[in-house]
Amino acid sequence: MKVHLRQLARHLERAPSPAYLIAGEEPLLIDRALEQIRAAARRAGFTERELHVVERNFRWAELAAGAANLSLFAARRVLELRMTAPRPGDDGAACLRALVEKPDPDRLLIVAVGARLDAAAARSIWVKSFDEHGVIIEVWPVERAELPGWIEARATSLDLKLTPEAAELLADRVEGNLLAAEQELSKLALTEPGRAIGETEILEAAAHSARFDVFKLGDALLDGDAGRALRVLAGLRDEGVQPTLVAWEVSRGISLLARLQFAIAHGENLDGALARLGVWRRRQPAVKQALRRYAGRPLAPLLSRAATVDATLKGVIHGQPWEALTGLVLALVAPAASMPLYS
Repeated sequence: MKVHLRQLARHLERAPSPAYLIAGEEPLLIDRALEQIRAAARRAGFTERELHVVERNFRWAELAAGAANLSLFAARRVLELRMTAPRPGDDGAACLRALVEKPDPDRLLIVAVGARLDAAAARSIWVKSFDEHGVIIEVWPVERAELPGWIEARATSLDLKLTPEAAELLADRVEGNLLAAEQELSKLALTEPGRAIGETEILEAAAHSARFDVFKLGDALLDGDAGRALRVLAGLRDEGVQPTLVAWEVSRGISLLARLQFAIAHGENLDGALARLGVWRRRQPAVKQALRRYAGRPLAPLLSRAATVDATLKGVIHGQPWEALTGLVLALVAPAASMPLYS
């Protein structure tokens, strides 16, 4: 059965299910779900936890043998697996299916996947086994419109009272980074427990500690949002992030668009090119929109400028690294005619 993350706490008021599958692209929320399930397992008498990280050449047969090798006096244990993608392979799928369909009262299985369950994964037999015999929890990113509410709810759980204006301001400051929001709220919980927190307190607390994610800069550039891109860039600079890392993310975005332009110009289907280049499905609409802005506009000059910025950062060309980066960002988000060539 499927359980929404918001209903997980109520679900765990009963005895925990013998198997849980948690999947999504928001690490903080996945960790929160794991903490709740582990706590429920401890209440139910599971005193040991065995963690496995599934990597290439992971030995599924050894896992299956170990999971079945419980003596009469063995402690009840949680068997936890971490996977980066819902692709365990044939051996892994068979192992997981067997563990789920043949539950042991002294074993609680948790599989955490750091990616969403796409259509192919959702159709797989091993995932359907969790749906029929266990619990599936799909973790979705918190959208911008929902973020202030999420922040207010999290603040309440930490004995903080945020005004709606303060929650809105913090949402803007963290640019969708839940970990940054969590860190700011935890800090406020230590210094201002029980106090009402307004915009002034948020500004004071976050002035020197906003953790801007370099990948959010890439998102702003794809969206063509110059104001947000420059705010994130300034935040990265204030945080002391190495400019080479920022340049890498900007150059990566330009290179992706250039490769897609080339593929389409040579007759390749856009959706096929996006899949071939490994663009996440959730990010594809933004990439397509960026391509529309650059329709009929060659990206070679931007690639050349990115190379010049790289040379500046390495000291080959004299210049100020952050000024060079700012110029590149502005050039990338400069208005371009929108032409409906791609769908």
